[in-house]
Amino acid sequence: MATVLVKDTTHQVADLITDIRRGEIALPDLQRPYVWEPAKARELFDSMYKGFPVGYLLFWETGVEPGARQIGEGSKPEAARRLIVDGQQRLTSLFAVMTGTPVMREDYRSTRIRLAFRPADATFAVTDAAIEKDPEYLPDIGVLWDTATGRRKVIRDFLARLNDKRPLAEDEEDYIQDALDRLHDLESYPFKGVVLSADIDEEQVAEIFVRINSEGVKLDQADFILTLTSVFWEDGRRALEDFCRESRVPSIQGASPFNWYIRPKPPQLLRVVAAVGLDSAVLKQVYAALRGRDNTGKLSPARREERFALLQQAQEHVLDLKHWHEFFLCLEHAGFRGEKMISSQNTLLYSYALWLIGRVHHAVPIDQLRSTIARWFFMAQLTGRYSGSVETQMEQDLALLRDLKPADPRGFTTALDRVVHETLTSDFWSITLPNALNSSAAKSPALLAYIAALNILDADVLLSTTKVRTRLDPAVLARKGVERHHLFPRKYLQKTLGITQTARINQIANMALLEWTDNIAISDQAPTDYWPQQLAAKKIPPEALARQLYLHALPEDWPSMGFESFLSARRTLMAQVVRDAFLQLENATYHPVYQVTATVPTQRSTSTVPSRRVKLSQLLDAGLINEGTVLTPAWEDYDQTAVVDDQGRIIIDGQAHDTPSGAANAVGAGANGWTFWLADTPEGQLSLDTLRASLSEES
Repeated sequence: MATVLVKDTTHQVADLITDIRRGEIALPDLQRPYVWEPAKARELFDSMYKGFPVGYLLFWETGVEPGARQIGEGSKPEAARRLIVDGQQRLTSLFAVMTGTPVMREDYRSTRIRLAFRPADATFAVTDAAIEKDPEYLPDIGVLWDTATGRRKVIRDFLARLNDKRPLAEDEEDYIQDALDRLHDLESYPFKGVVLSADIDEEQVAEIFVRINSEGVKLDQADFILTLTSVFWEDGRRALEDFCRESRVPSIQGASPFNWYIRPKPPQLLRVVAAVGLDSAVLKQVYAALRGRDNTGKLSPARREERFALLQQAQEHVLDLKHWHEFFLCLEHAGFRGEKMISSQNTLLYSYALWLIGRVHHAVPIDQLRSTIARWFFMAQLTGRYSGSVETQMEQDLALLRDLKPADPRGFTTALDRVVHETLTSDFWSITLPNALNSSAAKSPALLAYIAALNILDADVLLSTTKVRTRLDPAVLARKGVERHHLFPRKYLQKTLGITQTARINQIANMALLEWTDNIAISDQAPTDYWPQQLAAKKIPPEALARQLYLHALPEDWPSMGFESFLSARRTLMAQVVRDAFLQLENATYHPVYQVTATVPTQRSTSTVPSRRVKLSQLLDAGLINEGTVLTPAWEDYDQTAVVDDQGRIIIDGQAHDTPSGAANAVGAGANGWTFWLADTPEGQLSLDTLRASLSEES
């Protein structure tokens, strides 16, 4: 006879809600955050009201001992006895609508699910402004289950409001009251459930889930670990989610996790926590450890508490803002200046894990650790170290450090540097890297490493005195700053050389960083035509030109070379530049100097207008702002908004103002308008003064 590891149950809605409130049922984000649209919740209540079946609920017993509490100091709630595996969206909808509890969306927004009910014809609707004003609707059905208000009062108030609109006959009042009573009685609606035994492992649960789930959502190990965290350490999971949410938006109130490199998700940071706290990259092993399985496979509460304690200690380090932001200085040290230069988030996250291990477990001095991790990250990103079997590779990297004694800074840095040098061999630089540059991929690790190399070597933009690193500052708007330009222009290749394949035209070796004004001037001319013209116009000193030719990997006679010969020669030169930059990272005297990134002003600025008179229309012509760009004050005590028109004027309440300062005076600020107004841009809010400075750099 087959082993039965499930049992059937029936739950009334009111009991389910009570069990959730008491913590008997954990309602974690096992299938990701709440993803239903409000219309789906409306359909659920409509089906229940009509008596239709709405599917099973699938629970999983956690196997915790009676009275077990969550980890942490002080009085903590008991650990949940059951997890909701399938039916989370339905159960979340019921709980949120009937209790008024906000839900967390995928973008971490907190929102209420408000459903309305029209008892005259038993119609459910998603509440909006029109329904809110319509007395035919009860605009928020959740009030029916609010014990503080009371169902009878809710019904009396509804009937009184409706009677004010139109007199109701006695039989109609009775019908409406019966309909609202029937809606209230949905708390007795029976849900069929299946409970999986605690003896079932996570792989069996995942298989059962996939087989019964019509949407085919696949659960992974991170889902199960986050679920366990919800059961045994809810505060820890909430801290992880809060950190991820706060990393998405800059804060003007104080330090925050916001950065220019990554907007992490909880499962991603979970990998870092596991690597630092449990010395493991294999999440299946992490899950087994957190469940508390001993060598015999039995669940051990003591072992579980021990593992969660390690996880708790590690997460404190992972979410420590000092560690978090200090790590990002390693990426800047390595020449990577923002999210667009990161081809692998796994590389970033596991480099952060190694940084924490070096800092926390081995007490490596900050300066030494920064250089070591900068070299490691440069190598790992360039070679795609974490792009295949990610867990296997990181497990091998962690194994390199397991034999080290605690607080062994030299052993730590030596172990990582040895891997770096064994990976970046002379054959890599002379053969592997040039071959990797034979690509047209805009996110190629080889290309991004070359751009990082230009930052490390403090390169100028080609045919310019502006630094590449300045143009790549992620906090500065540069919509029309620097562009990747075809050295052999597209139309020249197509019309003159007959090369039409996009993959050939857009070869990495055919692209160079050029200021947009120069790109326009070059247009579609042959290199033999535009290059002498540009050199004559720019009048770049010979030494500076020689350095630009070297850094931008241009053979001296490149305009007269055949296209394929040029590509081959330039790939070799680009690889040499990358190698030279990496050697610079090994130089103890190397310290990158970057300008402070732009920030949104939070108080009155005292900066003055530069001597060069710039008009708002010039920002418009340069594409730094557009017609319709919204302007808001930088000062907190002003809330008037404005908009830019097609002539570069600022429109406030229908009145046009020719200058930013005139517009500031119009709202009573009496201030320098260039610093007073913030422009909404794709890169965030930037002051007009910042945009003007950007334009001045291009002149």
